[in-house]
Amino acid sequence: MSGLRIVFMGTPDFAVPTLSALVGHGHEIAACYTRAPAPAGRGMALRLSPVHEAANRFGIPVLTPSTLKTDEAVAEFKSYEADVAVVVAYGMILPKTILDVPQLGCLNLHASLLPRWRGAAPIQRAIMAGDSETGVAVMKMAEGLDTGPVGMIENLIITPNLTAGEAHDRLSILGADLMIRAIAALSRGGLTFIEQSEVGVEYAKKLTNDECRIDWSQSAAHIHNQVRGLSPFPGAFTMADFGKGPERLKILRTDLLHESGQPGHVLDEHLTIACGTGSLRISELQRAGSKPMSAKEFLRGSPLAVGTVIG
Repeated sequence: MSGLRIVFMGTPDFAVPTLSALVGHGHEIAACYTRAPAPAGRGMALRLSPVHEAANRFGIPVLTPSTLKTDEAVAEFKSYEADVAVVVAYGMILPKTILDVPQLGCLNLHASLLPRWRGAAPIQRAIMAGDSETGVAVMKMAEGLDTGPVGMIENLIITPNLTAGEAHDRLSILGADLMIRAIAALSRGGLTFIEQSEVGVEYAKKLTNDECRIDWSQSAAHIHNQVRGLSPFPGAFTMADFGKGPERLKILRTDLLHESGQPGHVLDEHLTIACGTGSLRISELQRAGSKPMSAKEFLRGSPLAVGTVIG
């Protein structure tokens, strides 16, 4: 078997490199399933998902069903007669009636070292937890949440200042290459799946707004991981007063330092903030309604005097 007939299912930017790689390697994409256009931007105009836009460029038929649980949805899925379904951050649960359709199953690309960080926000959770590595895994989908057996895995070292945005971009490229290799092995009958261990399972639950607010009484290391794990989106934030009342200040990058002081106090003219243990120097940040900027640019227009308390 050479090129496979594939139904691709994905939605965000993360999934686009995998779709592009499958097309580039000569696989036939029979159809592309993605989430329906959603209101976005100031005008709240309907915006196609990144996968939808990519599929349009490739001339691939696009479907945006609100459910896959009806007989009609299953019949339509069957009509594409796919050898395999490739699923990358689709955003919708696949019922067993769909999972059982492709002859070679449904393969999912998941951005973690399974079984650690099953669930919705694996990249952010790995960095926020201070993990030293993450990765991508290709698994055969089962009914549970990211519980299927794993066929291939690729690791990525989490360097001390790596942000979630940077990890996302690297993992999307690594994942595309991994899926191409997995599909090639699958087509030869050479992809072996190993059941996940139930030891070391962690769930990467969705991020909440409460988790984004910085508590300066925490250690500098904890806050540093929080900042980079939430950068650039949704962003860790603190509150600061520039003379017109408290406003939200999104912190995008920090550097670990060892100075000490009262948590939340500005320690110097370079935006070093005292934490519960140690301190952080803010190197990139964003005021509400403004673009991200370096601390140097920020301080030219929005000085925070030594001794100012933020939080």
